[in-house]
Amino acid sequence: QLVESGGGLVQAGDSLRLSCTASTGTFSDYNMGWFRQAPGKEREFVGATDWSGTNDYYEASVKGRFFIARDNVKNMVYLQMNNLKPEDTAIYYCTGSDNWGRLVAGASEYWGQGTQVTISS
Repeated sequence: QLVESGGGLVQAGDSLRLSCTASTGTFSDYNMGWFRQAPGKEREFVGATDWSGTNDYYEASVKGRFFIARDNVKNMVYLQMNNLKPEDTAIYYCTGSDNWGRLVAGASEYWGQGTQVTISS
């Protein structure tokens, strides 16, 4: 089970950190990622990190602004979002998979319920 937290309403240019807690399974077995879905749009990939946290991959529009970190002791993964823009407004989902390909394709076995992030201009 994955549970996200940390969403909210902030202004453009602000930062926000999302957290995701995993409560079942061996967390370090899983690659972890973040997706988002804006109103009226398809869910899209944001970024992912491998099981060790040493290899990251980001969608082009967030690269250099968003960063993923994980703590395999606390069973948590984080999405640090800097210099937020109104177009970053979306529901953000945490996801995990033991298969990297499935993870980045959005076909993971595990998903959180999502947390709303709203950026005002």
